[in-house]
Amino acid sequence: MMLQTYTDLTIEDLLNGDLQLATLPAIYFELTKVLDDPNTSVADVARIIDKDANLSLKLLKLVNSAFFGFPSQISSIDRAINLIGRKDIENLVLSTILIDKFSSLPGNIISMHDFWSRSLRCALLAREICLLVSTPNKLDANTLFICGLLHDIGQLVFFRRIPELAREITMLTLDSTADETDVETRLLGFDHFDTGAELVKLWKLPQIIVDSIQQHEHPEYDGDYNIEATIVRSANQLCKMNTSNCLFQLASLGIAEEDVEIAINKMLDEFEDIFKLFFPTY
Repeated sequence: MMLQTYTDLTIEDLLNGDLQLATLPAIYFELTKVLDDPNTSVADVARIIDKDANLSLKLLKLVNSAFFGFPSQISSIDRAINLIGRKDIENLVLSTILIDKFSSLPGNIISMHDFWSRSLRCALLAREICLLVSTPNKLDANTLFICGLLHDIGQLVFFRRIPELAREITMLTLDSTADETDVETRLLGFDHFDTGAELVKLWKLPQIIVDSIQQHEHPEYDGDYNIEATIVRSANQLCKMNTSNCLFQLASLGIAEEDVEIAINKMLDEFEDIFKLFFPTY
């Protein structure tokens, strides 16, 4: 079947001219500025978060959930930061504001419930798999959570900026055995992983997140964050019940199949309660 192509369209075209898409809420940048300053205190960090009552409440619910599994109730942001650390509080804030930011799309083009459900499963499983990896340089499980959560964020750019084309891509993928990213590349000249990587780069997120998205479809990638990209790629495949290649990739990281099964079961046990906290309209 001949496809009409749109190779004159660029990723920059999709990302430019949409202020809501191109920027994160100011509170995130205010928070990262304080977190990056070694002279600031826990109280300084907590003061920023406490200014947003809804964000503060969600963070406390998450810190008191199975996501962290603390034995006693944590009642203040100060205490939460002391327990989980500044980096993890930043990751939780980022996760929360991104899901809030993209909790709906004009015209109900796709189910945001389903999108974030898939993304959160991948994020939770990537986090669990990360904890199984033994490397000289310790991996950050909660950064892997962010990588998993955002791996498909480029799809939301497509559905927001080129909804009719996004629908066409979805229908072509459903009606054939064609791979989704192959269809995207044939129509546009780039895929949603390329787009997602450029978006998070625009948001000035860490390079590990950019690379884990950019290299999602490239198992041959052997750059600085190849292990992280492998973990997210494998978590995504496992969530889709596709184990053909990912178990081999995980075995190359020293992870046994039985441990993968344990990680999947833990993700499934955690998912329902944690999803309700991240996506409260569930």
